[in-house]
Amino acid sequence: MSDLNKLGLAEARDALRKGEVTSVELTESCLKAIDDADALNAFVHKTPEIALERAKAADERIKGGDAPSMCGLPIGIKDLFCTKGVPSQAASKILEGFKPEYESTVSQQLADAGAVMLGKLNMDEFAMGSSNETSVYGNAVSPWRRGNDDAQLTPGGSSGGSASAVAADLCLAATGTDTGGSIRQPAAFTGITGIKPTYGRCSRWGIVAFASSLDQAGPMTKNVRDAAIMLEAMCGHDPKDSTSTELAVPNFEAMLTGDIKGKKIGIPKEYRMDGMPAEIEKLWADGAAMLKDAGAEIVDISLPHTKYALPAYYVIAPAEASSNLARYDGVRYGRRAQLAQGDGITEMYEKTRAEGFGHEVQRRVMVGTYVLSAGFYDAYYNRARRVRTLIKKDFEDVFAAGVDAILTPATPSAAFGLGEMTEADPVQMYLNDVFTVTVNLAGLPGISVPAGLDAQGLPLGLQLIGRPWDEGDLLNTAYALENAAGFVAKPGKWW
Repeated sequence: MSDLNKLGLAEARDALRKGEVTSVELTESCLKAIDDADALNAFVHKTPEIALERAKAADERIKGGDAPSMCGLPIGIKDLFCTKGVPSQAASKILEGFKPEYESTVSQQLADAGAVMLGKLNMDEFAMGSSNETSVYGNAVSPWRRGNDDAQLTPGGSSGGSASAVAADLCLAATGTDTGGSIRQPAAFTGITGIKPTYGRCSRWGIVAFASSLDQAGPMTKNVRDAAIMLEAMCGHDPKDSTSTELAVPNFEAMLTGDIKGKKIGIPKEYRMDGMPAEIEKLWADGAAMLKDAGAEIVDISLPHTKYALPAYYVIAPAEASSNLARYDGVRYGRRAQLAQGDGITEMYEKTRAEGFGHEVQRRVMVGTYVLSAGFYDAYYNRARRVRTLIKKDFEDVFAAGVDAILTPATPSAAFGLGEMTEADPVQMYLNDVFTVTVNLAGLPGISVPAGLDAQGLPLGLQLIGRPWDEGDLLNTAYALENAAGFVAKPGKWW
């Protein structure tokens, strides 16, 4: 078999079980693709020795008949996940040289399932960004191009390296994290599938924290079936994470029947934003028509507090970030600035953080510290928390009324060019999260499915939002949408 790196998880798993290919062959194909794709800057720490060692072990496991679904499958790991003995920098200068002596729970579970780690993937610094332009490693680049234009495009953020690598077939799948849309937005920009599970479904232990009440890990894959396979391996209760829920993990793949007859799909009126591009509006309407043709009932719903979601998110997330990032002080690990004679501990903190944190991280830490300060805590932070409760109740009321899933656009546009937003007001960049942040604020599962191309040939995604802990049903609805949309476009290779 040629071009083994172009296989999806399910295809590769089945080929491995039939003895048509080995994990070593799959891994070598991916490693070659990675080396040929340095122009995308997706993989920032390559681990070929670890990959081949795990691939050989996986082949032995498969021969012995002890092979979970992920066994032998080569994947990429976002740089936010701590990986033992491998640089884990969260794309920040302040964690330069940090090699953890432990493994994150999610990456350990994938390793235990026999998955093969190819290396660490680029991302926005500390997961703060929507375009992968805040990374200490430099920009990740999308494999897609606009028509005949040579301009480099963003793969989205913060999981931009993961999205670029999966879309360009450098790996069969990748881990991502989602704090306000950082799995779903890059998935939509690059024509792949990305699911953020319910908050608490995947352990956060060993994942570098951005905003602890919002962060959640999830898979980024080539299709919905692959997302179901990988999500099952990533989920499970972890006593090391107090927010991890003790719930049985179902066989998500077995739930993919494609039958959604009688399901009630909500269309929230509040997501019809002023100035929404006609292409996004049409895609949304087409998606609703596809689900209706598949037997679902389409109903109009209201989520009245949606308009407050973005401002609430951009108070809560920076507040939690400013608290979490206080640990980077140059004392225990990571970078420490050179000190002048007579400098004390305050100067060490100041110089280390000034050198180590990029501008976007500094901005969010400053905003977060401001909203948590004594004079503004009630005016901003507590008010945002109250709004969050109201947003969560909006969803609860809709689901209590019998709605099974909610259909919305994933992003307000297709991917934009790298550097095109540099001079824009930061708020313009934050608007990329307008359709996704509500899901994190309410702790719900959400999935982005590629559903069409814009006039310039770039992918557009639709988002489905599900009931808490009902990822299986959400994946099945996404599977029906995927089948109806029939999205098969791939980027033309230019790198």
